[in-house]
Amino acid sequence: MFARDPAARNVLEVLTTYPGLHAVLMHRCNHWLWGHGLKWLARFGAHLARWFTGIEIHPGARIGQRFFIDHGMGVVIGETAEIGNDCTLYHGVTLGGTSWNKGKRHPTLLDNVVVGAGAKVLGPIIIHSGARIGSNAVVTREVPENGTVVGVPGRLVQKPSENEAEQQKNRDAIAEKMGFDAYGATRDAPDPVAVAINRMLDHIHAMDEKMQTMCAALKQLGTEIDVSNLPDLGPCQLKTGAGDEDESEVEHIIRE
Repeated sequence: MFARDPAARNVLEVLTTYPGLHAVLMHRCNHWLWGHGLKWLARFGAHLARWFTGIEIHPGARIGQRFFIDHGMGVVIGETAEIGNDCTLYHGVTLGGTSWNKGKRHPTLLDNVVVGAGAKVLGPIIIHSGARIGSNAVVTREVPENGTVVGVPGRLVQKPSENEAEQQKNRDAIAEKMGFDAYGATRDAPDPVAVAINRMLDHIHAMDEKMQTMCAALKQLGTEIDVSNLPDLGPCQLKTGAGDEDESEVEHIIRE
């Protein structure tokens, strides 16, 4: 609890006020009863746990070590769900089924999986180790190791290639010159506004490179270009020396 929740202050507070901890402790007891054939007693214990904590865990669910439910209200974990070690669930998460058939019908979460608030993971699918499920995502397909899924229906956010990573660095540099908060340049959110801003930043970077190349070529031919009237990209200003006037970063690069 202390490792995963910065709001946890002391042991007494965690033991007395954390419903996620209470639900897991009660589930350990209920699961033992379920495994020893005391099905009704296990279900009744799970019913009491839901009444006290707002968290519904079927006693048949198999849960590994160091499982953490943060906040917890509205969490539902089905009978055939399996959860590995060091997993974290936030409030409103459902590990549910997609059919009324007997047998395995709930998801399996391997180690170190994090499921964001309100996400629904449905069906007998496997969420591999280190995967991340974004808030309010609806996941009905297998998620690979260390993958990230967002949206409805859940879409896998691919890892960027080396070329994409280099493009992102260029975008961040241009965004910083403009004083722009780079949240709009994120790769992780499939947002049309972010896509448009990314393309704009790519275009600005390409134009800057072409301008620098042209200026360098003209300088070799003995021609200087007056760039004093170029508009600033943003609030970033650079002092070139004592007594010198402020120059924008683009002007400074071109003069260099």
